[in-house]
Amino acid sequence: MDLLLGIDIGTGSTKGVLVDLSGAVIASETIAHAMSLPRPGWAEADAENLWWREVCQISAALMAQLPSGGSVAGMGVSGVGPCLVLCDDQLQPLRPAILYGIDTRATAEIHSLTAEFGEDNLLERAGTLLSSQAVGPKIEWVRRHEPEVFDRATGWYGSNSYIAAKLTGEYVIDHHTASQCDPLYATRRFDWNHDWARRICAHLPLPRLVWPSDVVGTVTAEAAAATGVPAGTPVVAGTIDAYSEAFSVGVRQPGDQMLMYGSTMFLVQVIDEYFSDPTLWTTTGVERGSLALAAGTSTAGSLIGWLQATTGGASFDELTAEAAAVPPGSEGLLMLPYLAGERTPVFDPRARGVVVGLTLRHGRGHLFRAAYEGISFGIRQILERFDDAHSAARTVAVGGGLRSPVWAQAISDITGRPQLVPEQAIGASYGDALLAAIGTGLVDPDTDWARMAREIEPDPRNGALYDDLYGTWLELYPATRSQVHRLAAADPD
Repeated sequence: MDLLLGIDIGTGSTKGVLVDLSGAVIASETIAHAMSLPRPGWAEADAENLWWREVCQISAALMAQLPSGGSVAGMGVSGVGPCLVLCDDQLQPLRPAILYGIDTRATAEIHSLTAEFGEDNLLERAGTLLSSQAVGPKIEWVRRHEPEVFDRATGWYGSNSYIAAKLTGEYVIDHHTASQCDPLYATRRFDWNHDWARRICAHLPLPRLVWPSDVVGTVTAEAAAATGVPAGTPVVAGTIDAYSEAFSVGVRQPGDQMLMYGSTMFLVQVIDEYFSDPTLWTTTGVERGSLALAAGTSTAGSLIGWLQATTGGASFDELTAEAAAVPPGSEGLLMLPYLAGERTPVFDPRARGVVVGLTLRHGRGHLFRAAYEGISFGIRQILERFDDAHSAARTVAVGGGLRSPVWAQAISDITGRPQLVPEQAIGASYGDALLAAIGTGLVDPDTDWARMAREIEPDPRNGALYDDLYGTWLELYPATRSQVHRLAAADPD
């Protein structure tokens, strides 16, 4: 029996699955972990001793659960991103991996590179403006602030391409991840911006471009000894976890859209022609030659977790019940959920959280509902921009945040959009397994394992209230921007 192994390195855990060719999950394993926050604005992970170690542990655990007569016919890995892992010629990381847009250290480099290349050129050639999500400014930051690391580096990787290199020895990057390495990649042409890449990467060679389902190599003897996966097993490139998860739930046709409820909110919409918007990310899709729009907030589940810890550490179920007892609108309480700056659509690493309307009668439940609603207003702001490119045909919701019915309902009520929820919300590792099945030719390229279980409909009783509050919410960021920027500048770190 042919089985596929999919592994995803997430922000808060690494998960692996064994899947058969029908899409049935045979076994799964998860290891929780935490990112490192060594300084304000920094978010890092240990690529060797965390990511690779957990891939080895999960692979070995899943191989021990192979059913009689079963064998792994292919493997795929996804991961958080876009990230930056700089390695020497022995594939040893020279510093901790710099994570995606929640790491805001490269603000000065964003400004200097934008001034050097020009906003119009960036939009035309890269498809988006530079932000904390972009990898180019992070490479520039290392070059300026850690020149000894930059000079020793012989290659740069994302999370999934680093694991692919550890498994196969191949130096590759998938087109989708590359398309988020602004300004190094030309999304319109599916190729590198070679002049800008030479300027930023200097002596570092560019990885070979591949598509997520391409077989990039086979498991080496050394990797087989570390993981338990047989030497010679085909490995597909994989991609960034949010896109692999979107692929896993059938978000593949123009107009298909995914909302991922996680530590942050991430949104993906497949489009049928190139579209550039300075408040969004224009990227390639998962399938060969496809395009997509993406957007992401800097907080979501991480904000809820912070509130939970800060307000006494009550159980999630208890806090959800308290938030559900508060009427829509949180009785006049509004929140800007920018506790880690904000990515799309404001692209402001110096943005800060703001709570407006707080009174003595408000309690913990009000704060939690206001947080859910603040996140949801931000999603509406993003979706309105998506509509300029391609009206959504359907919206599929995934992620751990769906455990909160308050949050899920608030998103539908505030955006006015129904959300489809899959029967199996397994995550990006499931998409990795499907990519491996397609890449090895074991299933047809149009194979879709997703089945929808239910739909979250907007409650028409709340539409007018939320429309009114949304207008007020939109005014909060411009009204408080200068004040929070002064406060951010006063931070000694």
